[in-house]
Amino acid sequence: MSQYQIAVIVGSLRKDSFNRKLATAIAKLAPPEFSFKQLEIGDLPLYNQDDDANQAESVKRLKNEIKAAHGLLFVTAEYNRGMPGVLKNAIDHASRPYGQSAWAGKPAGVLGASVGTIGTAIAQQQLRNVLAYLDMPTMGQPEAFIQVKDGLFDEAGNIGASSRDFLQAWMTQYVAWIKHHAA
Repeated sequence: MSQYQIAVIVGSLRKDSFNRKLATAIAKLAPPEFSFKQLEIGDLPLYNQDDDANQAESVKRLKNEIKAAHGLLFVTAEYNRGMPGVLKNAIDHASRPYGQSAWAGKPAGVLGASVGTIGTAIAQQQLRNVLAYLDMPTMGQPEAFIQVKDGLFDEAGNIGASSRDFLQAWMTQYVAWIKHHAA
């Protein structure tokens, strides 16, 4: 059985999302004591503070899954030089009502992929600012601003040979980060 359960938040709802593929593929680079579960965020209503006292079942589910995890992995797209709205919506829901955040103290890693040459650098920086406010120790190095090119994934959907060493090093550091902060 896995010793460390990691909740994965993919900041894209698209069926063939590069970031969903990346989240699935990078999880395979982790040691066997780590398990990864991609959490559903597409069914959350738009955040409205009026609903804090009576949160939707989908919000309660999300908060419980986050609380049960030893750490978080955010794999995000970048839309119009920013964090996707669906990701911010999920973050806002799980942080409320005030004083009842599911995020507090949970260690996190951030990465993302895009066809653009700077990957998801700006979305990741915005996300890191929000995670800092939420009191989530977030791994700073190595950063992973991944440009989607032929060969990023192999035919089986795994990380391709040209990116494997870099992403394995990223995962090794992430594992150490989680072990340190989840202790």
